[in-house]
Amino acid sequence: MKTLRPSMFALALILALVVPTFADTIKLKDGSVIHGQVIGFKDGQFTILIGAGAKGRRGRTLVYVEDIDSIEFDSSGANVAGNSDINTSESANPPSRPTATPEPVETNTQAAPAPTFFTIKVSVRADNTNNGWTNSGLVVRRGQRLRITSSGRVDLGRRGFSTPTGVPMANDNERLMRTEPTGGLIGVIGDDNDDFVFIGAKHEFVAQRDGVLFLGVNEGDLTDNRGSYDVVIEAEAGSPR
Repeated sequence: MKTLRPSMFALALILALVVPTFADTIKLKDGSVIHGQVIGFKDGQFTILIGAGAKGRRGRTLVYVEDIDSIEFDSSGANVAGNSDINTSESANPPSRPTATPEPVETNTQAAPAPTFFTIKVSVRADNTNNGWTNSGLVVRRGQRLRITSSGRVDLGRRGFSTPTGVPMANDNERLMRTEPTGGLIGVIGDDNDDFVFIGAKHEFVAQRDGVLFLGVNEGDLTDNRGSYDVVIEAEAGSPR
């Protein structure tokens, strides 16, 4: 695990003295908190836009994903900025249609911008480490749309191997989601919630509550498991509607 560089501690102290323009909250594992705007993720590092700066200029900093405990996105509706180095998808706003005469007055027909999705990658262990749950580090809000895809193969011990879609015929009466295949990828929002979501190889859904997104394997006995699934989470940035 990479540790925070000394410059990161100095940065956290500076940020504490500045009123942030953006309200994305990045909580680090050493207890530090960064307020800024998350604008990208590449090569295991988040790019964060910080501060107001002179003449509107702002600084950027990079934080390794291993050093982050959680990220809570701004609820004011600010979108993730797009550039060629950032793994986001964003559509431009179409121009408003001009009116031919002053009367009658047309209402604004400009279409709402397409939602922007911010992408992170997580390795979800199949064993019983952390009680079988992998903390994605993502704090989601009620109404936020999530798109999750997964791949890979894990060893379920005596039950054989499984992909994220699970092993439908496996005999497992202790699995958390009894109506879904054993070994499949599942998720839950919050550590006090039993409303599990079956994700499988691909699933898109809208969060029904606020909380940290946890991911795990749908099996009752994880003690003889090995391996992990590779998971890509696309989370809608900005304020949910």
